[in-house]
Amino acid sequence: MSRLLLLLLCLVLYPLSRANCPKLCSCKSDDRVTCEGREVDHFPKGFSRGSRKLWLLQNDILENIEENTFVNLPSLNEIIIDKAQLLVHIDQHAFGNLPHLRYMTITNTGIRFFPDITNIHSEDFLLLEFRDNINMQVIPSYAFQGLSTGTLNINLINNGLIEVQSHAFNGTDLDHLNLTGNQNLQKLHEDVFMGATGPTVLDISRTGITALPIHGLKSIKKLIAQSTNNLKKLPPLTNFVELREASMTYSSHCCAFENENAKKKKEFLWSPVCNRFYGKNYVFSNTSSEAEWEIGSTHSKKSMEMNSALPQQYGFLESEAWFDSNEDEPFFDYGLCSNIVDVICNPKADDFNPCEDIVGKDILRVIIWLMNILAIIGNVVVLIVLLTSRYKLTVPRFLMCNLAFSDFCMGLYLLLIASVDIQTKGQYYNYAIDWQTGAGCASAGFFTVFASELSVYTLTTITLERWHTITYAMQLDKKLHLRHAIVIMCGGWAFSFIVAILPLLGISNYKKVSICLPMDINSPVSQAYIIFILLLNVIAFLIICLCYIKIYLTVRNPNFISTNGDTKIAKRMAVLIFTDFICMSPISFFAISAALKVPFITVSSSKILLVLFYPINSCANPFLYAFFTKTFRRDFYILLSRFGYCEMKAQLYRTETTSSIQNSNVRNGALASASQVGQGTVYTELLVATNRQQCRAHNLNSEESHQTLTGIYAVN
Repeated sequence: MSRLLLLLLCLVLYPLSRANCPKLCSCKSDDRVTCEGREVDHFPKGFSRGSRKLWLLQNDILENIEENTFVNLPSLNEIIIDKAQLLVHIDQHAFGNLPHLRYMTITNTGIRFFPDITNIHSEDFLLLEFRDNINMQVIPSYAFQGLSTGTLNINLINNGLIEVQSHAFNGTDLDHLNLTGNQNLQKLHEDVFMGATGPTVLDISRTGITALPIHGLKSIKKLIAQSTNNLKKLPPLTNFVELREASMTYSSHCCAFENENAKKKKEFLWSPVCNRFYGKNYVFSNTSSEAEWEIGSTHSKKSMEMNSALPQQYGFLESEAWFDSNEDEPFFDYGLCSNIVDVICNPKADDFNPCEDIVGKDILRVIIWLMNILAIIGNVVVLIVLLTSRYKLTVPRFLMCNLAFSDFCMGLYLLLIASVDIQTKGQYYNYAIDWQTGAGCASAGFFTVFASELSVYTLTTITLERWHTITYAMQLDKKLHLRHAIVIMCGGWAFSFIVAILPLLGISNYKKVSICLPMDINSPVSQAYIIFILLLNVIAFLIICLCYIKIYLTVRNPNFISTNGDTKIAKRMAVLIFTDFICMSPISFFAISAALKVPFITVSSSKILLVLFYPINSCANPFLYAFFTKTFRRDFYILLSRFGYCEMKAQLYRTETTSSIQNSNVRNGALASASQVGQGTVYTELLVATNRQQCRAHNLNSEESHQTLTGIYAVN
């Protein structure tokens, strides 16, 4: 009899449930109502109060969801609206009084405005998802207030969002917030999290966000910002109170957290409270090792575990934290030594971008400022004196102008690096991306490559010109004229410009490191480019050394006129070769090894080469090729005399120049009248005759004549 009654009950109830199923929809035994296909031109009303799941799927005709569609359904826990691309409007009263709603998703629709969901009033944990709604652009203020009294997970993924307004999440207990894929979303309002609890996890990957809000970050434990290329600067790290894990786009941001971790550890180690115990287990130092930190962490964890294991009636001991961490002595932890937790961040800093400022050490900062000031002022003075001189522009003067300009560009590079280093000191992680990918670093890189190559080219040309003058002193038809020098230097400028512009065109780049040198060797072309430049500089250095050796041997030749200045000239040649050697050899060696992907030093160590060796020539050349020469000093004092300074000194140089020319003419005439047949005498007469013609043609002083004779124009 009971079985018969049960059968009759089932027969009665089943048709009733089927009868309550809306037209155009299908109802399943699990209280799921599915409205699917082209037949559904409107979303039906009058769902059974016992319905648990409402699905609207794959509809390309529905345009509007009317009011009271999802209202007063106490059993409803799931709403899915998917692939309704013509759905553009949801009435503001469409949702209301859904106390057990736990999951709601609206994906791949054409809605333009965020629907009003503030009257749902769910009492459970709720996962809300809006995905692939490319026409939805704004999340309004108080958009989620009243949605749920429980915890919220909100996914706003791959929409067309451009703005999330102030107080958008007000009144919510927000656990996860996922904004992934909103590429047009550039900024979150400063007060977007005001009035909300949370979020605990924030994901802004693949968005255009340029800055995080200052307020509302204290509860975040996990921050995800992968492929968020526009986020280049972080808010103050003190806002990330609870942060434990971060996944960022740039390694420089992880440097911020790494530096903060190191700072906390240092404060921990030197805390007068904490080190009373930890100091007995290891020796304190300014930089603690990982092993030392593990000791402290182990005891802290042990203390926390034991605290949590206390019975309730002994709760007062939690504040005392009196436990025997050792059988022989107690361990006192007052809660001050167990709250230091490292932030785990990826990606880690690589070898090319270590967690440090651009220059790094303070001593290097001082040196780089001295170097750039010396290079800029020294070479500017050389250019002014040479270009304003009343004497004729000769080949040596022209070459010196080119050398001074190239060294001036090197000074500008050092000035750029030093200035940015000062501005970003201690917070380079916030400026690293803007600097390395911006026009500033590109300009600095161009300056340094252009300057270094033009300087090497000009030094090589000056050396070859001196050697040529010595070798072909008796053959006037082979004399190097100014027009020849101009053509040669035009080639040098073109070569230096091309070499410096290539990294801006994709062959290597200046973005790899903070000091803006072309260190990118990921492609074979980039690697060949770097090796070519370095080998070319080595060859130029060898040519300079060889030419100076030949010049020295010529000066010391017994058949050559010996003067008291030979030893002085030899010493200056040694200085020239030595400065070139200490400038080029360490840089070339380590750079070639790095280009071959066998680096011997890190980028941090290479900054020492950058500051101490790289700019040596730029600072030394004005002195070796200009300031230490009598010709330059004469032009310098004559220039000052035009403004009323050093007039007496200038007059002395004018008088000395006139006297030297007269003495030279008398001496050269006497030598020309002598009838000696020795090879050395004939060679001397020819050189002197050549010298006399050059003196008369160019009105040079006797000092410059002797320089021409010996092939040393600017070393006298």
